[in-house]
Amino acid sequence: MTVSILIFLPIVAAIIVALLKNGVAKYAALFFSVAELVIACIFLCHFTPDASTQFGVDVPWISKFGIYFSAGIDGISMIMVLLTTLLVPLIILSTFEHEHKNAGAFYALILFMQAGLLVVFTALDGFLFYVGWEAALIPIYFICALWGGENRIRITIKFFIYTFAGSLFMLIGIIYLYLQSPDKTYDLHTFYNSHLDAHHQSLVFWAFFLAFAIKMPLFPFHTWQPDTYTEAPTAGTMLLSGIMLKMGIYGVIRWLIPNAPLGLLQWQSLVIILSVIGIVYASIIAFKQTDGKRLVAYSSIAHVGLIAAGIFAWNAVGVQGAMIQMLSHGINVVGMFFIWDIISRRLNTRDINQLGGIAKVAPQFSIAFLIILLGTVGLPLTNGFIGEFLLLNGVFQYSAYHYASIALSAIAGLTIIFGAVYMLRMYKNVMQGETNELTATFTDIAGSEKLVLIIICILIIGIGVYPQPIMHISEAAVNNLIHSINAKVY
Repeated sequence: MTVSILIFLPIVAAIIVALLKNGVAKYAALFFSVAELVIACIFLCHFTPDASTQFGVDVPWISKFGIYFSAGIDGISMIMVLLTTLLVPLIILSTFEHEHKNAGAFYALILFMQAGLLVVFTALDGFLFYVGWEAALIPIYFICALWGGENRIRITIKFFIYTFAGSLFMLIGIIYLYLQSPDKTYDLHTFYNSHLDAHHQSLVFWAFFLAFAIKMPLFPFHTWQPDTYTEAPTAGTMLLSGIMLKMGIYGVIRWLIPNAPLGLLQWQSLVIILSVIGIVYASIIAFKQTDGKRLVAYSSIAHVGLIAAGIFAWNAVGVQGAMIQMLSHGINVVGMFFIWDIISRRLNTRDINQLGGIAKVAPQFSIAFLIILLGTVGLPLTNGFIGEFLLLNGVFQYSAYHYASIALSAIAGLTIIFGAVYMLRMYKNVMQGETNELTATFTDIAGSEKLVLIIICILIIGIGVYPQPIMHISEAAVNNLIHSINAKVY
């Protein structure tokens, strides 16, 4: 069994779902996404958590130009495969209370996007990686443009231009590495062994960095994100925040730093400083938000800034923290956007100032909201804690100058403090106090809503209490990658 089944099943499923009528389409999409999750779990059961690449496929695609359909899974990829296959069925299930015009096309686009994401997370060929990168962009563009809010066209075009422009820089970097390879191949490991000097690695660094920084997004390349997250339909926002932004983070670990380690040495401090600035900047703006969905969008920028700082510190603690935090952030942010989708659907508003007292009329909803919020702010024994702890530790170990490390980690730690303040204040204004004319009619969760929130809450507590199995999956692959890259640099 190879990884190709994970990639092609969603494509086949998308074609089938696109032909189905509205009511049947969503159940078919859920069935296929759960089947994909079961297959991913089978891969996990047969996965050996060492540094090797497993379940590989490597067949000629356009062999004349050295292009192969080459993909496989190691510990780093496995985390991303689990994230993708876990969240897609939850996202589909979360839409069951919505009526989507042309639902077959809507759910087919989600499944097609899942295929593109899995190509990105498993590709071992540069050309295949780029194809997956662009293939994931196309369906989310149409999801946002066709089912988004009032300003969806203008916002979606801005998002598309931003990300496509970044992708072109990445394509230039991939082609350049191909031209430098002695066998004229796009093979990832051949790229790793290219002997470029510091100047040319610096150029490669920026070619990849621009694409990945936009996708994450990292300050100051983030300006497309809040508007897109706000205007996109909730399922689109979940796909963007829960999975798609992880493409950029994964790209840094797999494609940027290993291909340009000397470039990292030149620009490492600048990128970490930008990441830390983004944490503070996004947190301050989040304080001023009255739209709940927009507040969560800025919160996501702050959390991604911490993940980026931990990765670019480039030590085992920071990268391991990034791996588990990518999984945790995906679960938490999908939960938070679903919370606001429920509120918006019932009350037709996301204005925090118009709400209050919901906990009195919807106690089950209030408990789920609180658990997801505590995971988001990184309370101990929730999934957000271990990742943030490791990331801050990684930043602390970054600099040879002790006081610089203390300063950077202290400022980066503000994401936890600020996040707790604006998130708990949001919860107080929305859930506590007395009900008003608007919130008095709020009904508690039931059916698919309750199922989605129960699963998310179980994951938040389960990973928080016992994160070791997740960390064990990627540990060997992370250590091997860091040691092999550091051996080339030092």
